Amino acid sequence: MTDQTQPSPLPPVAERRAHSFTHHGITVDDPWAWLRDPDYPDVQDKDVLAYLEAENAWFEGAMAPRKPLLDTLFQEMKGRIKEDDSSVPQKDGDYIYWRAFETGAQYRKWYRKPAGDGDDQLILDEPALAEGHEYFRLGAMSVSPDGRYLAYAIDTNGSERFEARIKDLFTGEILPEVIPDTLSSLVWTADSKGLLYGLANENWRTDNARLHWLGQDVASDVELFHEDDEGFRVSIGLTSSEKWIVIATGDHVTSEAWLIPADNPTAEPLLVSARKPGREYDVDEHDGTLYIKTNDTHPNFRLVKATLDAPDQWTEVIAADAHFYLTDFTLFKTFYVTEGRQDGLDQIELRDYATHTPKRIAFPEASYSASLDDNPEYDVTKLRIGYESMVTPDTIYDYHLETGELETLKVQEIPSGYDATRYAAERLMIAARDGTEIPVSIVYPKDFPRDGSAPLHLYGYGAYGLAMEPGFSTSRLSLLDRGFAFAIAHIRGGDDLGQQWYLDGKLDKRVNTFTDFVDVAKGLIERGYTAKGRISISGGSAGGELMGAVVNSDPDLWGAVVAHVPFVDVLNTMLDETLPLTPGEWPEWGNPIEDAAAFRTIQSYDPYTNVAVQAYPPLMVTAGLNDPRVTYWEPAKWVAKLRATKTDGNVLLLKTNMGAGHGGKSGRFESLHETAEEFAFILWQLGVEG
Repeated sequence: MTDQTQPSPLPPVAERRAHSFTHHGITVDDPWAWLRDPDYPDVQDKDVLAYLEAENAWFEGAMAPRKPLLDTLFQEMKGRIKEDDSSVPQKDGDYIYWRAFETGAQYRKWYRKPAGDGDDQLILDEPALAEGHEYFRLGAMSVSPDGRYLAYAIDTNGSERFEARIKDLFTGEILPEVIPDTLSSLVWTADSKGLLYGLANENWRTDNARLHWLGQDVASDVELFHEDDEGFRVSIGLTSSEKWIVIATGDHVTSEAWLIPADNPTAEPLLVSARKPGREYDVDEHDGTLYIKTNDTHPNFRLVKATLDAPDQWTEVIAADAHFYLTDFTLFKTFYVTEGRQDGLDQIELRDYATHTPKRIAFPEASYSASLDDNPEYDVTKLRIGYESMVTPDTIYDYHLETGELETLKVQEIPSGYDATRYAAERLMIAARDGTEIPVSIVYPKDFPRDGSAPLHLYGYGAYGLAMEPGFSTSRLSLLDRGFAFAIAHIRGGDDLGQQWYLDGKLDKRVNTFTDFVDVAKGLIERGYTAKGRISISGGSAGGELMGAVVNSDPDLWGAVVAHVPFVDVLNTMLDETLPLTPGEWPEWGNPIEDAAAFRTIQSYDPYTNVAVQAYPPLMVTAGLNDPRVTYWEPAKWVAKLRATKTDGNVLLLKTNMGAGHGGKSGRFESLHETAEEFAFILWQLGVEG
């Protein structure tokens, strides 16, 4: 590795303060527990803030000599973004809607115009809303059925507690009512006079559905539904026909849905089917028939139907299939669409309501990511579809139902230029240590050597049943053009190969996620794509937990590691039922409070607990002070323990965004700057010239 000289003075050291806890007869020492401010989310503890600020100063000092490289990377990445970009317009009712960036703008503006003749109308100005705020994020937004009102929610500090407002699009007036602490979608009643939403409670959990009537005091809003199970969260939506409001509640493994007439929101809710532990389902409605996706007979889900009179009496429409994973379905007036993955590859199929015979849409590449895009209307003759691959930029199609034609509407424009023929992509299968074949998506320059000399970046997540799609990235080109290969390990814990793939990476099988990632890296080395110490890796949140686990288990494999908002203090978090997310997370990780086996399992892989007296690779770690998902003290404690324990002289950096949350900085260029920082760190540590 090149210049590894640490800047002076010495890095910050967080003092040890005696603290321990005992569960199931096991005592655990935690001398950095003090880094959790007891008044969180109001972090005011002077010692805590001083440590975080010292780490930030250390980060800035270490990265300062990399500023020319960082600036080069940022300009490269910015040059690949069309600054005055806009979405493909889409009709919804009486209007056509689209959104657009202006040159130099961090945030979008949202527009519409009448479907017939008429002028463009600016309906929401994100740059104006963001002005004066270090952080800005637009959450839910929804136009009323009559087209008059826009409900929208904003977050200005990264805490993910949104403030909802309502705008009269006919007059431009912002209505006086303000709904604080929303954490859900915003759903209009059929008459455009009422708005349903969910409030976040003190534990940052939506346990309710509420109804607000326009012009009324928010304090008089009616609670239509309340969830008593502290592990469940409530969401609100509409059926495709917009006749019914769906109130759904659930955790990671069990769900339940209720229906309310959109034209009579205070009517008694209709229970679709009472919750059963371990059973999930989603519901939609077409001409009085309910269609339901459920995993009641197989992990890969099936599609059933029922009547409104007997909503819990289900008749099978599409049987579950071990090789086809049903991920979603969307109902239209004359047909419906199912989405899923056949042996890990995205598939979109159209079916009629009479025979349910599938018609699969064909795509041009062997490996890609494809899904329904924006399709707001119920009665359509064409479908809006999004498509991309590791070498094909984001492409928007209209699929014409009558002819089967895929009409290209837009291909992501890369102003600085892009030549797909310079790159090649593959889908590999690499055997894990238990013999399971792990899919790997990889892209590299056409002249990429297979002699182990080249650097490779490996990305992984592997949790919550979230698949990592083999999509396109303009930022990634800054690594590819410097001779890197870029690989995605589709490890167990995601649902890349179906729901069983997810189940095989959670709870007592959690370690599979980590060993899969390590075995993919070793397999890539064996095949000549790279060599030990020439691999950079990154992951965020649960993917940051993955980073923490693999640097403990196989530190010598990695040449550089970036862990974004890493979930690394798993044991402590899962033992603390007062934290916002913990009760709802037990189905994913286990409940170590009540279950001694779960305690021992989590303790066995917990990245913070298992920091060892050994050499570690260079590490860059990020955190968000306002992050409600992975609280700031998790990465802070991990870094503090690493500093006190590791035996090497490699760089260890912690950067805490003091005005942001889980997603880092907002704004398309601010977030790009953080990607440039990550890449500059990787190139520095792997000795690749800028």
